Amino acid sequence: MIAPSRSDTGACVCWYEEVPPTLRSHWSLARQLLVLQLVVLCVLAGAGITFAYLDAQRAVGENARDQVRTVALTVADAPSVVSAVGTPNPSAALQPYALRVQDHTHVDFITIMSPAGIRYTHPTPALIGQHYLGNIGEAQQGGELTETYTGSLGPSVRTVVPVFDASHRVVALVAVGIKVAAISAELRERLWPLFGVAGAVLLVGALGGWLISARLRRQTRGVAPDELSNLFEYHEAVLHSVREGVLLVGRDGRIGLCNDGARALLGLGADPVGRDLASLGLPDGLAEAFTSAENRAEELHLTDARVLLVSTSAVRSGGRAQGTVVVLRDHTELQTLTGELTTARGLAEALRSQAHEAANRLHTVVSLVEIGKPEQAVEFATAELALAQELTDRVVGAVAEPVLAALLLGKAAEASERGVELTVTPDTVIDDVSLGIEARDLVTILGNLIDNGLDAAVRGGGKPAVVVTARTDDDGLLLRVADTGPGVPEGADVFRRGWSTKAEDGHGLGLALVGQAVRRYGGTVDVGRDGGAVFTVRLPRQEADR
Repeated sequence: MIAPSRSDTGACVCWYEEVPPTLRSHWSLARQLLVLQLVVLCVLAGAGITFAYLDAQRAVGENARDQVRTVALTVADAPSVVSAVGTPNPSAALQPYALRVQDHTHVDFITIMSPAGIRYTHPTPALIGQHYLGNIGEAQQGGELTETYTGSLGPSVRTVVPVFDASHRVVALVAVGIKVAAISAELRERLWPLFGVAGAVLLVGALGGWLISARLRRQTRGVAPDELSNLFEYHEAVLHSVREGVLLVGRDGRIGLCNDGARALLGLGADPVGRDLASLGLPDGLAEAFTSAENRAEELHLTDARVLLVSTSAVRSGGRAQGTVVVLRDHTELQTLTGELTTARGLAEALRSQAHEAANRLHTVVSLVEIGKPEQAVEFATAELALAQELTDRVVGAVAEPVLAALLLGKAAEASERGVELTVTPDTVIDDVSLGIEARDLVTILGNLIDNGLDAAVRGGGKPAVVVTARTDDDGLLLRVADTGPGVPEGADVFRRGWSTKAEDGHGLGLALVGQAVRRYGGTVDVGRDGGAVFTVRLPRQEADR
């Protein structure tokens, strides 16, 4: 039986439990096929032998009729026969002649008789002079007669023809026959080779069926048909019910198996089984992972709409790779939650830093009051409050989207802690929140661009700074982030997963997520240089049903 389980990676796997012998069919599929083949062979061989026997019987009978007719006509046309029947003792000349012809032509008897049916010749001399046993009416009238009749020698196939004189009068009759026993003996001689051929066909067919059965038994592991049917049904049920995607990619790059989960995760419409992997339009890195001969465990890959964890396992036979089993897991929601958690953690760190700075400033104010300088204390506190409130008022007043406003304030606090001057340009205005763009996607795009800008500004030397612009217009939304870092290398594919200027592992995903989100909304992202890197994102207004 089949039972589903879930592995450590979350992928659904199955195991097969041996069915008790009492519940299994007595005969395996291989044995049933062998028996069926033998039955079919026997039926075909029996039918062939029957048809061949009937055909041989017909042929032997026709040959016998042709032979006796030919001999009878030849004897009747012989001049010596016509001459002999006119003598006082026809038997004296005709009996030796008939016996010689009988020996030469291998017939069983040649009887020459008078028109009344009195024998002149016979293989048994004692019967000469007696009346012929058989029908002679047609021959007496000048015709021919061929029949099977039981005479003095037993059943025989015989032909009776007339003997004409010069005036075309019937002066005698000639009967030539072959015994049925002789015909049957000839038929048996023809059947023995036929039986030999049929036996050879059965032997070869049985051997071939046994070889096929043995191969099938190895491939099906001796499973009975009902068990094989159940295994297939369980396989289909499990394969198409799991959320994880499962694919089998052959060595030739064609899809051999694809479940519903894989079609949904890869955004495939029609069933891709049998199609070439290159025709599916998958990202290059993902397609390369599908055909890799090396096993891969939970690699992160991006499509236009999803973040996927890809695990591959090469299928080998005889030391050669036969294909690749691919398991796909949807990491989109988890990646989004991870990004939101990172943002929240950054905000918490920024608040902690602000609290620390606020405590320092409060101690300064208290100390000024204690040393008798309240005017300086009030002036210091008012200046610090005005500086913090100015950024908050400008961002909140310009950005109607609360999530985006909170993101900018949090990144401003983080930049301040890292020693980077983050500036929100005066033309930043987002007063239209009906663009049809999800807030989480805005956080993904702008948050990753600012994070990369902060990292680049810190590495750039000089006074680190990041300038952010976010505004809406009739065409949609424009987001621009510029930094004072070293810039982007010429020709670099910055939106490819894994591309990063950082040496540490685990980077190279942020800009790839930016590119994915921009493509999903049909927008564009440009990379330029103005002292450092400048990223400009344009997102068009979305339809209401998006």
